[in-house]
Amino acid sequence: MEFISILGEALKGSLESVFTIAKVVIPLMFIMEILKDLKVLDKLSDILRPGTKFLGISKNSSFPLMVGLTLGLAYGAGVIIKSAKEGDLSKKDLYLLMIFLVTCHSVIEDTLIFIAIGANGWLLLGIRIPLAIILTVIVSKHIDKYLKSSKGTL
Repeated sequence: MEFISILGEALKGSLESVFTIAKVVIPLMFIMEILKDLKVLDKLSDILRPGTKFLGISKNSSFPLMVGLTLGLAYGAGVIIKSAKEGDLSKKDLYLLMIFLVTCHSVIEDTLIFIAIGANGWLLLGIRIPLAIILTVIVSKHIDKYLKSSKGTL
């Protein structure tokens, strides 16, 4: 009987999380489309181009990268999936975005949470951001060979 109660609570909590994410991701998708139509994303991509070029990703990756950096993986994933389905991101872009964001995501929220429990925010950012850059740049130098030899599958 207690197992069913625990299972019910887990299901309820999971559904609440999904709805919370949907409340953010769905408006982000609309905003993304409006920004695309108004060519704002193109301007933003041009501004961020030196950074994305250094990381080895296309300028189309800048908006998904910003969302993942600021809002986290759950929200960033929605934008990344939409961009990938629309054909805006290559396999290389997807792999490099994931490497960067797995290492360094939600820098604002996570850092503030850890500061609240006593962590040094500058130390956290000083480790996460350079590590994400280093890993992404290293992989970007070698990923083309890998994608050609493996026909793009990991």
